[in-house]
Amino acid sequence: TPAFISPGAPPPRRGAPHFNRLLFGRSILRMASISRASSPLGFLQRIPVNAVLAPILALLAAWIVWNFVDAPTQFGNIVVIGLTNGALYALVAHGYTLVYGIIELINFAHGDLFMLGSVFAGFMINDWFGVTHFTGGALAVFFLTLFCTMLFCGSLNVVIERFAYRPLRNAPKLAPLITAVGISFVLQNVGIIWNGSTPQSHLPALPAGNISLGGGVGVRWPALATIMLTIPLLIALTYIVKKTRTGKAMRATAQDADAARLMGIDVNRVIAFTFLLGGAMAGAAGVMTVQVNGQTRYDAGFQLGLIAFTAAVLGGVGNLTGAVLGGVLIGLIQGINDGAPHGLGQEWSQTVVFSILIGLLVFRPWGLLGKPTTEKV
Repeated sequence: TPAFISPGAPPPRRGAPHFNRLLFGRSILRMASISRASSPLGFLQRIPVNAVLAPILALLAAWIVWNFVDAPTQFGNIVVIGLTNGALYALVAHGYTLVYGIIELINFAHGDLFMLGSVFAGFMINDWFGVTHFTGGALAVFFLTLFCTMLFCGSLNVVIERFAYRPLRNAPKLAPLITAVGISFVLQNVGIIWNGSTPQSHLPALPAGNISLGGGVGVRWPALATIMLTIPLLIALTYIVKKTRTGKAMRATAQDADAARLMGIDVNRVIAFTFLLGGAMAGAAGVMTVQVNGQTRYDAGFQLGLIAFTAAVLGGVGNLTGAVLGGVLIGLIQGINDGAPHGLGQEWSQTVVFSILIGLLVFRPWGLLGKPTTEKV
């Protein structure tokens, strides 16, 4: 006798609701298995992952070695640029992976939040403090701007979560997704009003010289500062999520929000703190982007946000280490394609990046460091 039927109860009728659900569920599973077996594309699911990834990675490695052997100095400088861009992508990607990991929302407004952070940083350094070149005071202004920009973007992200996303938390998944797209347009219009429709130039507060790494390879001070700043920020973020009491609450909420609420965790506060962390990372990326590129654009958040989201997906959404790996890989591939002697050129940059992403995700949809999950029906 099934466990959900008491011993003294009469046998269920064929039309009983629970019997119908059980029969219907089994029929659906049987039909799904038959459908997968007979599908014209079903053979893709039977191909071992390593059998597909190995040739892709081998071709990618051969392409990289070919460029290195042909022009080692040029290749070294390209790698430095790729690591710099990869560090920026990783910072922004953490905002995507944190938010998705805890409430399963793709926050399309995150890229435009990064854009506002870059505009805020550029105006604070050059217009508000009047910094035009590197001095001891300029370095102090830089760190003050970094703190204020992270606080500004984090606080703005919390406000967006409170008034735009929280009321829709129990709504169908499409509602908060469309809301995120709408918030993205709102922030972009704020960027047009604040920054203007044309790019604005900003002088860096960091030294403008190069550091020689030998062999004709050099790295600019802003690029080196970006990498040196990104590493401790990502270490601190990982520590917060994995070692602190609040991080434990974040992981509990991501696993089961209802159970976490029953255990006394303030779920709303935890989610707001997650948005604060993601916004702070976007603010730091905005500050370093101004230092590296020297300009701000109202539409900068769309492209960089899209690439950062791609990095999060490539590494495994919800995996902090995967976001770093995805950002660095995309930065390197993009840099080699744009500047290497045997690359396809900048006009094919997005095509190359997304072709590699699609090729990997077709056979490994959970990303490089993600883990496959199954949903119980």
